[in-house]
Amino acid sequence: MDLIIKAAQLILGLSFLVGVHELGHMLTAKFFGMRVEKFSIGFPPKLFGFKKGETEYSVGAIPLGGFVKISGMVDESLDTEAMKAEPQPWEFRSKPAWQRLIVMLGGVIVNVLVAFIISIGLLWIVGEEDIRIEELNKYGIVAQPIAKEIGLQTGDRIKAVNGKEAVLFSEVAETLINENSSITIIRNGEEKVIPVPSNVLDKLAEKDASGFISVVYKYKVGQVIKDGRAAKGGLKAGDSILSINGTAVPYFHLLKGEFAKNKNNVIDVAIIRDKKESHLSIQVDSAGMIGIELAPIHVLQETTRQYTFLESVPKGIVNSVKVITDQIKAFSKIFRGELKASNSVGSFFSIADAYGPKWEWSHFWSLTATLSMVLAFMNLLPIPALDGGHVMFILYEIISGRKPSDKFLENAQKVGMVILLTLMLYAISNDAIRHLF
Repeated sequence: MDLIIKAAQLILGLSFLVGVHELGHMLTAKFFGMRVEKFSIGFPPKLFGFKKGETEYSVGAIPLGGFVKISGMVDESLDTEAMKAEPQPWEFRSKPAWQRLIVMLGGVIVNVLVAFIISIGLLWIVGEEDIRIEELNKYGIVAQPIAKEIGLQTGDRIKAVNGKEAVLFSEVAETLINENSSITIIRNGEEKVIPVPSNVLDKLAEKDASGFISVVYKYKVGQVIKDGRAAKGGLKAGDSILSINGTAVPYFHLLKGEFAKNKNNVIDVAIIRDKKESHLSIQVDSAGMIGIELAPIHVLQETTRQYTFLESVPKGIVNSVKVITDQIKAFSKIFRGELKASNSVGSFFSIADAYGPKWEWSHFWSLTATLSMVLAFMNLLPIPALDGGHVMFILYEIISGRKPSDKFLENAQKVGMVILLTLMLYAISNDAIRHLF
């Protein structure tokens, strides 16, 4: 069921984003009197469709994409025969360069506007949840292995991020993408500045990474795996674990630490069941697991900030633009060797995981807004066959006064398609390896 929900959100989210992107191309083309032959959400084979006026509208069987075919344009269809005829007034190639430029930017513009609208709407209707630093500092942070590597410790209190007094827990994430970052903490009453190395983001992207900093929370036994070590030891769903070998474990990170310390050992587990305390003997495996799933019980109070509509507009736009700036920063890290492409390039598997196994509409639309900005950014890359490639050639024409020949555009399109297919195969295979092995 989890897989079905992930797949459904993936298909719905991407189909929506591709649909509005191609709609941006189609509407601008029609506005300037260009003939739009086809509009498709999904790739062939065609499932169903209809024709209205000069345009055939259809839905393809492969839902992770779409296209618009505009007469007189060298595109992925490589319809070279149509380009041999004399240009017609309704064709893309017959229109002024500035009109063709707007048509090629139409998809990107609509994706950006969609992201703005969704982000503004979510802030206005749902608000923004976070944990205030003073709330977090009641218990201190839980430092995961990578955080411990750079000098953070469980129990540290956060005071500042990049030299600026921290207000919200989410601000810590800024240290992972920005350069020369630092986290100022209070430990045993002493203030320390912990530099954040530029390669931390790469380490966090590794398949087995367990995160950076997390919050303290309590737990209960949610599920005991059938025939697992915990089940054989007598542990049941709903039990409350008090201690491991006499060490109290009221919080998840303490429990996890005791399991890790007792790999391949038999442990004494004190539990409460039906208001009665009892002790169980359970074997821990070599990975520090006993075969249970834990249900978190949050002990920190989240803060939900509500925004008026007028407050939501600039905030939503800033949040959306930040997606692009973070993408640029991530690309720069790849070029500098601080972030491996294999750790940062994902495909449908990663997007489905990001949507998650639960259908929560606020999360669905939040991620869809983010992906809309990512789609806009990726489409603007100056690669032939992408919108950015077409924009590059049209800008060359505007600046130089010379239009590239149809033959040149055709060959550039072929090269661009090879580049895109190579990148897609790399992303999908890399993602598949990370998820399946």
